[in-house]
Amino acid sequence: MNETLKRAISGAIYIILLLASILFSTESFFILFGIFLLIAVYEFCSLIQINKIFPLVFAFLFYAIVTAVSSYRSETQSLLFDIFKKRYEITVNLNQLNLVLLVITLVVSIKCILFLFYDSIQKISNSSKYLYLLGYIILPFIFITKISFGVKDYNPKIIIGLFILIWTNDTFAYIVGKSIGKHKLLERISPKKTIEGFAGGVVFAVLAGFLISKYYIQAGPKHLDKSILIWTIIAVIVGVIGTIGDLIESKFKRIAGVKDSGKIMPGHGGILDRLDSVIFVAPFVFLFYQILNYVS
Repeated sequence: MNETLKRAISGAIYIILLLASILFSTESFFILFGIFLLIAVYEFCSLIQINKIFPLVFAFLFYAIVTAVSSYRSETQSLLFDIFKKRYEITVNLNQLNLVLLVITLVVSIKCILFLFYDSIQKISNSSKYLYLLGYIILPFIFITKISFGVKDYNPKIIIGLFILIWTNDTFAYIVGKSIGKHKLLERISPKKTIEGFAGGVVFAVLAGFLISKYYIQAGPKHLDKSILIWTIIAVIVGVIGTIGDLIESKFKRIAGVKDSGKIMPGHGGILDRLDSVIFVAPFVFLFYQILNYVS
């Protein structure tokens, strides 16, 4: 099969699966991203060369427990009662839990950025491997699910809007970079990325953020200006932080000596290759939400 056709078919299947799961129900959204998490953990373990069994079990249990406590507290309490015939009260403070998980993730994110920009770091210690696995892979998937709830209830428009921004940024970074790109962004890690492409991606992501807030989110007249400002800022976060996330995954692959993180998507590589931007962006978008809630 022609490589371009193969790439187009697998990309279309991925997008249809993603949108269908997000729009169908909260449960299908959680299940799909739980599956994506396990695949990403498997691929990352292969990249950094550690045993896969414990990370997969830990990722599954951690994701399931945090999701149950965060979004299905009463159902979880009922299930525990049915199993043990004893009532258990889940008293976890969600705000405190979110804060602890966010701090851990942001600390690891900073470590990832240092890992990216320091040329001397070409080997990863065993302790760092597990730290990256937790803060760079597992926890960001938790935040992808959390930001989809916005202020209160599950809102598929938020996560779809975020993916639209990421796809817009990636697409126009490629188009602008291919057309007029002359100055390399970080040649030793990703030779094809240019400063012009990076700037073009951010500009078009901001335009997409404006269109999303005005025509897709459709905030009322009272809140329209605020909505436009919020989505514009999210677009800038996506453009800048998403590009860094893409470069960080490229460095992991460069050290591992591979072109793609996996082969699950013909023509595209692995799940990590498709989600490298969103998993790095998600904690920062969640942080932005917390700042908004604090000042509003």
